[in-house]
Amino acid sequence: MPPRSTPKSKSNQNPHFKPGSKVEIMSEEDGFRGSFYTGTVVKATRTSKFVVEYDKLFEDEEGTKPLQETVNEFQIRPIAPREKKREFKFSEEVDAFHNDGWWEGVITEVNDDGKFAVFFRSTKEQIEFSEENLRLHREWINGAWKPTSEGEEEEKKEEVKEKENEGSRNKRKLVEEEEKEVKRRVNKVLSLYGSYLMPLVKAARQDWEKDFLLPFRKIYIVVINMHGPKGGNAKEESSSGFDSKVPDTTQVKPIESPKDAKFSKGMLVEVSSDEDGLKGAWFAATIVEPVGKDKYLIEYQALRTEDDSDFLREEIDTVHIRPRPPQTIMIDRFKKLEEVDALFNDAWWVGVVSRVNTFPKYLVFFKDSNEELEFQHSDLRPHQDWINGKWVTPSKV
Repeated sequence: MPPRSTPKSKSNQNPHFKPGSKVEIMSEEDGFRGSFYTGTVVKATRTSKFVVEYDKLFEDEEGTKPLQETVNEFQIRPIAPREKKREFKFSEEVDAFHNDGWWEGVITEVNDDGKFAVFFRSTKEQIEFSEENLRLHREWINGAWKPTSEGEEEEKKEEVKEKENEGSRNKRKLVEEEEKEVKRRVNKVLSLYGSYLMPLVKAARQDWEKDFLLPFRKIYIVVINMHGPKGGNAKEESSSGFDSKVPDTTQVKPIESPKDAKFSKGMLVEVSSDEDGLKGAWFAATIVEPVGKDKYLIEYQALRTEDDSDFLREEIDTVHIRPRPPQTIMIDRFKKLEEVDALFNDAWWVGVVSRVNTFPKYLVFFKDSNEELEFQHSDLRPHQDWINGKWVTPSKV
């Protein structure tokens, strides 16, 4: 995972982690990495570390003495919000309660009995859960939950709707005021030159609205739509007919592939590693040849030998090999909170777009290292998981 940033010296003053605060603690133990366990903040140290006490992990076998540990700030977060009732769907990212902790996974099957099969990337296991042991997966980013809870989301929608209504009212008011100004000027002209113009005006009085005011109104509305009531940018229609909207990048259906697919010589693949600091990273490689049951000799496409004489070769178990992700999903713009793979140090790492900077740059947040890095659009791709012989795109919330 990308290198961790040095914690700030004042992080122990975080208002979310005062002594007595209920929190979730991320484990860094082998076999438990990435899982979260509930606990309580006991005290904050002079550095960016906290002493915590677990709710369901104990120091003794009898379960009478709760385990206490000193952890880094990036390992703790407030208790994640949870909807009272939610219909979980295929390919949705969830947290599953298993062995006294919450584990991040993806729903791969929705069964008729109301249970859900969840696939865990960290262990490459698939386990069945009931609805009460699942919650929507969220990330704690910059002191806030992403995505927000459904209640907060509804409040934001209402705020946006109210602003849109206010903008429409302002536009109507401006148009009405402009029409009044036009009529005032027309009446002034008539008062000055009425004796000359009146015969013509009486003959064509009904044409004033149609020939002058109505066209002016249409032109003014176009100007408002283009620049906004206060000169800001707003939606506009191009006179050339070109649709300037960003292409729809909603979920693409998984691409089917045989579950018993074998890797052949020369096939382009990606391989992962269980080494510390490399977990979750996928490196591009080529299959050289099979070397026994469920093992292949691969050659990396970017990693080289120590003497830099050739590309590195290794024997890899099939559990750490997957085909190259399909290139059929093209994204013109990535959106905030969209899950992506980021190319970093010759490997692809799973992250979440935390901010869209001036195109084509994005800030991407990596949960495991609590790191936020900037990437070019060309160094990102939509995240997909290889599950049961097919590519699955996590659903967007």
